[in-house]
Amino acid sequence: MTDFVGRRRELKELREDIARTGLDTLSGRKAKAPRARVLLVAGRPGSGRTALAEALVREIADDYPDGVLKVRLTAPTGETVATERAVRTLLEGLGQPTPPGAAEDDLSSALRTALAGRRMVLLVDDASDPHQVDALLPDTPECLVVVTAEGPLTGIPDVRPCTLGGLDTPSAVRMLVHRIGDIRVANDPRAAEALAEECGGQPAALALAGGWLAARPKASVADVGKQLHDMPAAVGGPLAKAFRLVYESLPQPAQRTLRLLPLAPAGLVDSHVASALAGCSVAAAQSTLEDFAALGLLRPAHDGLYLLPGCLAPLLQALLEAKERPAEVQLARARMLERTVRLLLSCRAMAEPDEDGPGGAVGAPEKLDGVPRALRFADRRAAETWLDTRLPALLAAASLAVADGELDTLARRFVAALARALSEHRGTAGAAPELYGLHRLVLDVAERRDLHREQAAALLNLADLDAETGRTREALDRYRAALDAGKAANDPYASGRAMESVGGAHQELGDWHRASDWFGRALSHALARGERADEARLYGRLGNVHTYAGRYGDALRSWRAASAGYRKLADVPGQAKALSEMARIQEYAGRPEESLHTCREAVELARKAGDLRLQAALQVRLADTLDRLGDPAAARLHRSAADRLLGDDPAACEIRSVSD
Repeated sequence: MTDFVGRRRELKELREDIARTGLDTLSGRKAKAPRARVLLVAGRPGSGRTALAEALVREIADDYPDGVLKVRLTAPTGETVATERAVRTLLEGLGQPTPPGAAEDDLSSALRTALAGRRMVLLVDDASDPHQVDALLPDTPECLVVVTAEGPLTGIPDVRPCTLGGLDTPSAVRMLVHRIGDIRVANDPRAAEALAEECGGQPAALALAGGWLAARPKASVADVGKQLHDMPAAVGGPLAKAFRLVYESLPQPAQRTLRLLPLAPAGLVDSHVASALAGCSVAAAQSTLEDFAALGLLRPAHDGLYLLPGCLAPLLQALLEAKERPAEVQLARARMLERTVRLLLSCRAMAEPDEDGPGGAVGAPEKLDGVPRALRFADRRAAETWLDTRLPALLAAASLAVADGELDTLARRFVAALARALSEHRGTAGAAPELYGLHRLVLDVAERRDLHREQAAALLNLADLDAETGRTREALDRYRAALDAGKAANDPYASGRAMESVGGAHQELGDWHRASDWFGRALSHALARGERADEARLYGRLGNVHTYAGRYGDALRSWRAASAGYRKLADVPGQAKALSEMARIQEYAGRPEESLHTCREAVELARKAGDLRLQAALQVRLADTLDRLGDPAAARLHRSAADRLLGDDPAACEIRSVSD
């Protein structure tokens, strides 16, 4: 059911404006670079501007067969949505990749490219700045952009705002009928008209008055009209009076819950958020939210979510500041963040396989020990749905957690839990845009507060994401900065990791000399600290760089050291792989007999380790070496052994061509 009524004149004007000749034409001819037509619906919060824009889009949907994209530029609680986040939302709606760390201009360009050749409608809700809108405008006249805002958006050419006032009286009365039925209105139509006038024809005020009446079937329309009329004038006009009527009719616990809702990140509320804020049970919170929605205080969204109307947020914020002590507000916010951390831990656990369970699809039960049943998800899909639908609120909560410039225990746990849940459910690559934002958030705070250890960790995480998306030079700069921060924090782990990563970036850039130098520094660091696993790995990385540089003697020495290190660690798979690399280098160096001997030793170790793919790859390498040594019969035997090991492995073709 929708409360949208009337506005036929405005809809007609907007439809006519779509076809109106504008600045994209010149003497009847198309200009060189026409842009999408922009329609602006302007009105104060509560005027029904979003409802009108949505009604228009429904009417014209058939003219735009490629669909509708919607994005909101201001959160209900008043915070401006970053333009980068808005563009990413639209790109995700188009199924386009959104590279982590990409600049706003690059994302806007990607959006325009993705929209080229499409006939789509972009519904841009609650814009506060013309620059926000400009970054989203398609460079194609086949698209239409419908914007809602409080007032004119100067700076966007050829836009004539459709400015909304109150509904006409017949439409306002029909809206009341939608809320309470027609019996009470028919019994006293003049009272209904008087109530519409008391509400100034404002849809949000009418929704609240109608909600109050719907909750009281025996109350008359005249009764609520009289109560509103007798109220003293209030800042905020009819909406503030209608809100006061509904608020004062609530029980005290519900009043307090309502006052605390502005603390909900991004204005998104569910039973867990409300329960944590108010300190009540989840069941009681759910019942209260349903009552609020029926009264017009909240708007149902999806999957158990409710949206706080932006027009009510200032009224609730004023109540919060007037009636709640700062210490109580901080406690409520802490309860909400703590509850969300526990939900994130539960969400992450559902993505981890249960080795004892059927198919490993029910999560890791040991991770849920101590988690109340109310905070557990039924299965992985339920956890993923929760994470996807709550993501805007979760990202807003991350900003809230560090808003005071501190990285206290709760803030650290929240950001870490969100990052891990995203990584488990989406994979590092799939979650990269969100992870990039989280790490950048931590870095901003760490730099402001001179928290060197946190700064090093954030820089390393950001650099890893840069490296994974091909921005190697940007990654190199961040790895160097992370090394400086690690040294300042006297953090040997961060310093060693940064040295190795600097070497890896130089390797990716093909600078073998600098890569081997930095891997050598990292190796010396590991040797000094007795980190045997790191030593073995770094000897291997040095071996790879020497191989790429054609320094086969140095490469063999490094891989021998790596093999010895893995042997001391009793790491049989690691030793087998190190010997496999030695055999490959011996082959490159023109020493096939030595390669044959080393490769056989590696096969035996791979067999002990149970690594079938490595065994198969080594069998293929043995076959190639035997071919070069003039023993084709033995080579065929080893290829047959590789085929038996691989079976139906989809990677078989890659392994069979390992020597190419």
